[in-house]
Amino acid sequence: MKRHYVVALVLFLTGLMLLFYLTGNSFLDRIELKSLDVRFLTRGPEPPGPFAVLATIDEKSLDEIGKWPWPRARIGALVDRLSEEGARVIAMDIVFSEPDENNNLKFVDSLQEETTILGLKSPKLDSFLEKARAEADNDRILAAAISRSKATVVLGYFFHFSQKEIAHLNETELARRRSNIGANPVKLVQFTSPAAQRVKVFEALLPESNIEKLVRASRIAGYYNIFPDIDGTVRWIPMVISYQDRFYPSLALEAVRSYVGNIPLQVRVADHGIDTIQLGPVTIPTDEMGRMFINFRGGPRTFPHYSVADIIAGRTPVDAFRDRIVFVGSTAIGVYDLRVTPFSTVFPGLEVHANVADNILRQTFLFRPGWAALFDLAAILLMGVVTGLVLPRLRVFFSVLLIGVLFFGYLVMSQAIFVRQGVWLNAVYPLLTVVIVYTAVTLYRYIVEEREKRKIRGAFSFYVTPSVVNEMLKNPEKLKLGGDKKELSVLFSDIRGFTTLAEEMEPETLVNLLNEYLTDMTNVVFEFDGLLDKYIGDAVMAVFGAPLEQTDHPRRACRTALKMLERLSKMQQKWEAEGTPRLDIGIGINTGPMVVGNMGSERRFDYTVMGDSVNLASRLEGINKEYGTRVVISEFTHNKVKDDFFCRELDAVRVKGKARPVKIFELVALRSDEDPRTEIIEPFTQALLYYRGQEWDKAEEKFHEVLRKIPEDVAAQLYLQRIANLREEPPGPEWDGVFTMKRK
Repeated sequence: MKRHYVVALVLFLTGLMLLFYLTGNSFLDRIELKSLDVRFLTRGPEPPGPFAVLATIDEKSLDEIGKWPWPRARIGALVDRLSEEGARVIAMDIVFSEPDENNNLKFVDSLQEETTILGLKSPKLDSFLEKARAEADNDRILAAAISRSKATVVLGYFFHFSQKEIAHLNETELARRRSNIGANPVKLVQFTSPAAQRVKVFEALLPESNIEKLVRASRIAGYYNIFPDIDGTVRWIPMVISYQDRFYPSLALEAVRSYVGNIPLQVRVADHGIDTIQLGPVTIPTDEMGRMFINFRGGPRTFPHYSVADIIAGRTPVDAFRDRIVFVGSTAIGVYDLRVTPFSTVFPGLEVHANVADNILRQTFLFRPGWAALFDLAAILLMGVVTGLVLPRLRVFFSVLLIGVLFFGYLVMSQAIFVRQGVWLNAVYPLLTVVIVYTAVTLYRYIVEEREKRKIRGAFSFYVTPSVVNEMLKNPEKLKLGGDKKELSVLFSDIRGFTTLAEEMEPETLVNLLNEYLTDMTNVVFEFDGLLDKYIGDAVMAVFGAPLEQTDHPRRACRTALKMLERLSKMQQKWEAEGTPRLDIGIGINTGPMVVGNMGSERRFDYTVMGDSVNLASRLEGINKEYGTRVVISEFTHNKVKDDFFCRELDAVRVKGKARPVKIFELVALRSDEDPRTEIIEPFTQALLYYRGQEWDKAEEKFHEVLRKIPEDVAAQLYLQRIANLREEPPGPEWDGVFTMKRK
């Protein structure tokens, strides 16, 4: 690979990502915002502080009190109740922008008008009508409740930002609304330069404020505007909005300020925008637009919700509202302000304000410090250069390892900083740089090196299986003599009576039959990603777990054996129809340590396995003849697959050439399959226990039970013969029940 081409490619791609970061890319910026949501979800919900609760106009409230909007006397009753319960601040996520008109008030007004027209003058009548009007005037009732409340009531209002929203208003109405904002601007505003005085952040066109009667009663109000990001998700909230060259605080900010005792609120404005927002000793981190990044505590109902109906009826817990900020608003479906947040696509806007207040009071902020942009740029540059310059020097495994370490290492680091320090570092641009540079360099390597790989593949594909060729291409150093010691599974299968069959059949017919059989058996081995080690005459030897790592290699070997029998059954039906002699096979499987690698001479070698575990598998294949079975596996394989397959313990044997006995099992079927032989497993196992305990009568009884279920079971017949022999020549007390094989 020409290194200077790689360097040029890496620098170009890294520079391109730096340019995207500096100029902004809407698509990548959206992905970064979504990555923030993932960080919230990864962090999970956190318990909120004891400062904020929600009084909700929910479905229960609408059912008990009536449809919204309610008479404001109901809101007055709510204020009274919350005040009695010890709430410190009541913040309204509701605006009362029009007078509350009702039929009782209209009737009293019409009576007063009629008495005036008729000239009826009576102090008692006037007093009665005035009293009736006071009782019918819901706005006056609510204003009175606000005035006498021990809790500070913060009214809510909102700003209009679109000309379409106010196009229907005439000049008189516009003038009235401009003069009646009903909220106090920030008094302490510091401009760092003359240019800073011309800075506009979230400049509003017109307020939608509360009626004058309520404004006079409270004199404290905060806007509840919420602005989603470009993808529709709420992550930020402006702490101040500019209107008529003044800054006005948000509902949550005014609620917190009232909660802590009306401490000073100061806004510092620099040439680029909002520099800092200071609430007493607390600095609220914001961006240049004055937006605070909301540290959401969790999904909906993370903060305590109390139905307004329950509050007014006195059905809430004692001290549920004592010394707390109570945000009042709607959560009823069809009435409330639905928002999308990192935790939920259906989130009440009311609870957004509770999260903001909680962030400020606990000072658990999320923010991007001034050095974050420089850090992001350095991360992009470092990721691109390290990936591009180191990657060509590494093999594939270490290349992937490097990318994994860089990618997931940066993810873990940024997540840890996000959770522990509350700092937002850009993740998408650095990680995308790694992916793009890795992909480009890998593609370049593939194009340049593929020609050489094709030569190797063409040279070896005639001699070894494709999986071995691929392993050699990945690791050329394996093209040497020697190997590695691994735990693998080996399968041997052999045709029963093949020598006799070969003597009786015509050579051409025999070859065609054998080729058809071996082709199907080989396809089964490849179906389960086995390595076809070799053909030994009519025998097939397959290895599982090499050259490719397979943690489930014992299971693959066993499934291959069962599939071989299934495929053979179909071939037997075909041969029978054609009048061709019937073939049958025996299969042996063992799992254990063995040496795998290239064996042979310097000029010619073969990829194969060697060792005692391989020899045992070969012996097990032959054992099938003794017990009349078709698939025998060792105890080592059985220990790995017993939860997935039905197996019958056959015996404990010493195979020829081995001193240590090995338990052997018949592989019957997958546990998900139905097979009549599964019914004999339990009685055969019990019979085997009696046999080894020299309880001959009980053993014979159980073996006969097996034969009643499957009369042709050779293993049961074999044991009955052994018992008969042992009765004539009883074994000694040290007899271990192990059977010694006399042949291979």
